[in-house]
Amino acid sequence: MKSATPNRREFLCVVAGCAAAASSGSCGDLTHSGFFQDRFRELSRAEIDQVLIRLEREHSERFGKECTVTATEPREDVEFGYALDISRCIGCRRCVQACVEENNQSRSPELQWIRVLEMDERHGIDFHYAEPYYDPEQVPQDGYFYLPVACQHCKNPPCVKSCPVGATWQEDDGIVVVDYDWCIGCRCCMAACPYGARHFNWKTPGISAEEVNPDMHYLGNRPRPVGVVEKCTFCIQRTREGRYPACVEICPVGARKFGNLLDPDSELRYVLEQKRVFVLKAELNTQPRFYYFMG
Repeated sequence: MKSATPNRREFLCVVAGCAAAASSGSCGDLTHSGFFQDRFRELSRAEIDQVLIRLEREHSERFGKECTVTATEPREDVEFGYALDISRCIGCRRCVQACVEENNQSRSPELQWIRVLEMDERHGIDFHYAEPYYDPEQVPQDGYFYLPVACQHCKNPPCVKSCPVGATWQEDDGIVVVDYDWCIGCRCCMAACPYGARHFNWKTPGISAEEVNPDMHYLGNRPRPVGVVEKCTFCIQRTREGRYPACVEICPVGARKFGNLLDPDSELRYVLEQKRVFVLKAELNTQPRFYYFMG
């Protein structure tokens, strides 16, 4: 069966065909398709509204249920940050599953934005001894601790600098986003990310109508096409509406903290000011907004 998503060669053929048709006066507005859409950051509010209407129609038809796609903008005086208490984390991976369900990640083939690493206490945080595929009968295991890793939403993100087409950038609230319609799948950002936090869709993502989360954000959890890179967005569809990320809500031991770095009364600021925190690979000067601590 032929894929509904054109490949690069087919796309170039469409471009050539439409260009020829336009020159003869028989081709109308080319912006009806996501392929001809301007960069998201260059769209007017009216154009964004039209894009959202199109995506809502397409996803509703695809999944047979009403889907909404928003483009909620950053709030003023908000800079999101995350803290994780590794002394509490039990390695249950409930955060991984909640993230998959909330953010419409592919089930077949399986794709996950959060990796939980099992670390040997004898070696401390040494990625040489990290085990992402641990599978004991029960967690936590004696002699081990657990280190969840996802996008660090760095203040100095190397992934953004490496993108040759400007498909990824940092928003005013600190969230590093990806415009899936502009991503060309070159994976330069994946090579640049020192945390292994970006993931490539090698095949058309598999997600059923029963599995899909119909509440979507353009820069977040809307279903992605094959051949693009995706990552954690701090659950942008939730956090910009004043809610916690799904992984924070699901954590059974309260190991995850999320909030506004600019709010002196936030729980996150309390952690940063009262606990001994650290970031991963600080020597690289990526300046993550994701902090780890021992409670």
